[in-house]
Amino acid sequence: MARRRTRGPLVQVTHRLSGALLVLFATVLIVYIGRDGYHDNADESVGLLDAVYYATVTLSTTGYGDLVPQSDGARLVNVLLVTPLRVLFLIILVGTTLEALTERTREEWRLSRWRSTLRYHTVVVGYGTKGRFALQSLCATGLKKEHVIVIDPNPSSVDAATADGYAGVVGDATRSEVLLHAEIRWAKQIVIATKRDDTAALVSLSARQLNPGARIVAAVREEENASLLRQSGADSVITSASAAGRLLGLSCLSPGAVAVMDDLIQQGSGLDLVERPVVKGEVGNHVRDVEGLVISVLRGHRVLAYDLPEASPLRLTDRLITIARTTPVRET
Repeated sequence: MARRRTRGPLVQVTHRLSGALLVLFATVLIVYIGRDGYHDNADESVGLLDAVYYATVTLSTTGYGDLVPQSDGARLVNVLLVTPLRVLFLIILVGTTLEALTERTREEWRLSRWRSTLRYHTVVVGYGTKGRFALQSLCATGLKKEHVIVIDPNPSSVDAATADGYAGVVGDATRSEVLLHAEIRWAKQIVIATKRDDTAALVSLSARQLNPGARIVAAVREEENASLLRQSGADSVITSASAAGRLLGLSCLSPGAVAVMDDLIQQGSGLDLVERPVVKGEVGNHVRDVEGLVISVLRGHRVLAYDLPEASPLRLTDRLITIARTTPVRET
């Protein structure tokens, strides 16, 4: 859910304060110009400081009575000018408070209502390059942006996420209260794309404790830390450094193969890797007799290549990894 961009509270207060000071200055000027029509019980004369004092206590509706309009002209000016300015001054000050309270109440009500209906959503920890491209792939396959919450400790990253149409939470995802604020207990899947491997491990551990049933996928920089992430609760771990190195080596040997790999990992257009269950009509068939290009069979925790003898016949509990041509998913 994208948040509507509004002026910051400091800007709003500054504008309101400027308006209030302008009203105060106008009142001081009016009183000082007509100072001959005022009476001061202290020294019988009205100077600039007395005008400032009178304007201040009058606009704040305090009115001590020690400095009062005495002539008919001064009283008429008070009725026609000073009193409307007093009302305007109060509207500015009270309006600032009411606007802040109304906006905060509206925002809290909107977020509360949104969270009450949020179920089986996706939480992405880290909105750097990895987090953004992970979300692009997910949204290309049909994930709606309003079902995504981004967590990042950097406010500018969260602002970028909200500008892209996602809900954002600023905070350290290693802290349970931040994860709970993102409704982690109701999340369907969690993507961990932090900059540090140790941070990813802590986030994975905390997320798994709060949501034992969610699917957690994480990215690490170093291969040696992949096992740590799995022990921390991650279901899948992607090693970014080694994956990039393998693609670099493959590009030297077979540039065309790298182009195909790049097409496969860009979900939503061209050739896509698709995981689907075996339907009843396919049970008992050979892998090669199934519609589509099957490259692997998932049987329990095992991944069987399509050409292995034990991959066929297919079972009802199997899942197939296929290559299919797809078209981009359009947002509605």
